[in-house]
Amino acid sequence: MLPALLSDPAFYAVAVPAVIIVGLAKGGFSGVGILSTPLLALVLPPVQAAALLLPLLIVQDAVSVWVYRRSWDKRNLAILLPAGAVGVLLGYLFASRVSEAAVLAAVGGISVLFAANQLIRQALGHRLVARRASWPLGLLCGTGSGFTSTVVHAGGPPLHIYLLPQRLERDIFVGTNALYFAALNWMKVVPYAALGQFGRDTMILAAALLPVAIASTFAGVWLVRRVPHERFLTLTNGLLLLGAKLVWDGLAAL
Repeated sequence: MLPALLSDPAFYAVAVPAVIIVGLAKGGFSGVGILSTPLLALVLPPVQAAALLLPLLIVQDAVSVWVYRRSWDKRNLAILLPAGAVGVLLGYLFASRVSEAAVLAAVGGISVLFAANQLIRQALGHRLVARRASWPLGLLCGTGSGFTSTVVHAGGPPLHIYLLPQRLERDIFVGTNALYFAALNWMKVVPYAALGQFGRDTMILAAALLPVAIASTFAGVWLVRRVPHERFLTLTNGLLLLGAKLVWDGLAAL
């Protein structure tokens, strides 16, 4: 099946937009990335879709980390990375036992409720006071992010629930995301390989999509740096509402 996709226009009609979405997410519009795996799953089984995206994510991470290499929050990463590693391990251990549909629905529902609360308070004129980095919440959200990223490539919503209330400077927010997911995606290589998700055909398809992955990441960086700080925070909160798509997909598959 996979070799035939190399010459299938229908595959590229879905895969190219999915990779562009991931590139925009890696460039800074993180919330939109949750749409990529469900979109690619229209032409591939979900497990193969996730396996195809991982090599592309790693290359896109390298671009993001290079661009934002001087803009990241040390304390947040110290909290998040160990927790993310635990989440990846849990995702690997429970990958064959946990329903992907249930995880999708849960992640989507939490992200929608969080984003709606933030946007409604902002619309009512409530001043959103920046919170400090917190070990308890960071460990919880980091573990959740590592778990959902391993199972369904949807690690963004738990991470944003932790980072967005801190109202970090735009480049610090994006750079912290970039470094966190760059490390997390490398952690996922061993579990994915152990689960037999990296085949020769998958890697060939990933290589065919690589130019789109790199170009779209640079495009995402270019766009993010032209959005004012406050509008960027509002837009990022708004993108979490796309979690409704995960709820729909999850409930439809249950």
